[in-house]
Amino acid sequence: MEADLRELIATIQDADLRRLLGELLGEGSRTWSAFRDAPAAKRYHQAYRHGLLEHSLSVAQAVSAISATFPGIDRDVAVTGALLHDIGKLDAYEWRAGEIEMTDEGRLHGEIPLGYHRVRTTIESLEGFPPQTAQAVLHIILSHHGALEHGSPVVPCTREATLVHMIDNLGGRLGSFDRIERSLPAGERWAAYDRAIGAGAYFAAAAGGADRRAA
Repeated sequence: MEADLRELIATIQDADLRRLLGELLGEGSRTWSAFRDAPAAKRYHQAYRHGLLEHSLSVAQAVSAISATFPGIDRDVAVTGALLHDIGKLDAYEWRAGEIEMTDEGRLHGEIPLGYHRVRTTIESLEGFPPQTAQAVLHIILSHHGALEHGSPVVPCTREATLVHMIDNLGGRLGSFDRIERSLPAGERWAAYDRAIGAGAYFAAAAGGADRRAA
């Protein structure tokens, strides 16, 4: 996954966005080791070590692929926002006695404001970073949950933010199926009701599920 991340970052044409990504996700950056090892959630999707890297990379790869399909999307901004959209989870979650727990900061401030603060502070340290580019990336972070009732301070108001929100939501939902399938008893096709997907999950090829889980 790290090799794939480096390959994707190398495709960013905007030099300022590459600087930003280097500061936050570069191999020698202060945050890289934490980002690489962090979980993406406490329970619902990619709730395990390296989960944040897996989730952020998969969202960014999908955003990159779809950007060429729809006109008017700034692909570099969208991919950068996708890679950084959940970076607040570095401060919102921690490993405690082998379990994923929310930090005091996570409970008091929330992962979106924490991510916004980290990225904005980094941008302010980069001399000459274009204000419009900063605004575009920060809006993606603030709006990626898609609705006020889901924790976003604002709703997506740009093409790039809308794309990242949609793909992030899709990635989280599909990640929930992976989590459910791993705990599904061998030979079972239906899992019990799951809050994350709002239904019981169905796996048509359940006969091979044990082999897939083992792999």
